[in-house]
Amino acid sequence: MTETRPTQADAYSMVLAAIDEGVYRPGDRLVESELAERFGVSRTPIREALQRLETQSLLTRDGRSLIVASLDHNQLAELYVVRAELEGLAARLAARHATIEEVRLLRDMVAADRALVAEPSALSRANKRFHRQIHLASHNRFLVRQLDLVHRSMALLASTSLAAEGRGAETLDEHAAIVEAIASSDGDAAAQALKQHISRAFETRLKLESGDLRRLGDA
Repeated sequence: MTETRPTQADAYSMVLAAIDEGVYRPGDRLVESELAERFGVSRTPIREALQRLETQSLLTRDGRSLIVASLDHNQLAELYVVRAELEGLAARLAARHATIEEVRLLRDMVAADRALVAEPSALSRANKRFHRQIHLASHNRFLVRQLDLVHRSMALLASTSLAAEGRGAETLDEHAAIVEAIASSDGDAAAQALKQHISRAFETRLKLESGDLRRLGDA
C-alpha cells in the first residue's frame, strides 16, 4: 500500500491548529526544520504553509525569521467590532433557520460547559465550539467562511478573557440567553444578546491587558 505524503494543506492545517491551541503563541519563532520534525512532514509543505500563513497576517517577519503575529490595541478593537457584527448576524439567522436538533445541541453544550468554569483553557476550547455551532446554525456558508477568518485571527490573542475572575460563569449565562433567543425565533434578541456578549468579552480583555485586576469580576 502506497503511503500518502502530507500535502501543503495538511501542513497548513497542522501549523494553524498549533497556533490556535496555544502551542505557538504571539512572538514565538517558527522554524521550518523544527516544524517538519514535529509534524513528521518534509520542509517543502511546511515552507508553503508558512508562506500562506504570512499572507494571511498570522505570521510576520522579524528580520529573516517568521514569528507568530500579535495584535496591537487598534487591531484588537477592529477585530472585535467585526466579530460582534458578524456573530450578531449569525445569531439572527440562526433564530430563523436553526433546527430543533441544533437548538437542543446548543442547550446541551451550555449545560455541559458549566462543569468547566474552573478550567479557563478547557472552557475557552468549549467556547469556540459553541460559537462555531451558532455559525453553522445560521445555515449561511458565506457568513461561516468569514467568521472562520475572524476566529482564525482570534488565535493571535495571547490569553483568554475567560481567565478573569467570574467571567466563566457569566459567559455561560450569556450563552444560555443567546440560545433561548434563538429557540424563540427572536432574531433581534438573539443578535443583541450575542453582540452584548462579545462587548463584555472585549471589555474584560481590555481590563486584563491594562492590568486592572480589581474590576475583573464586573466584566
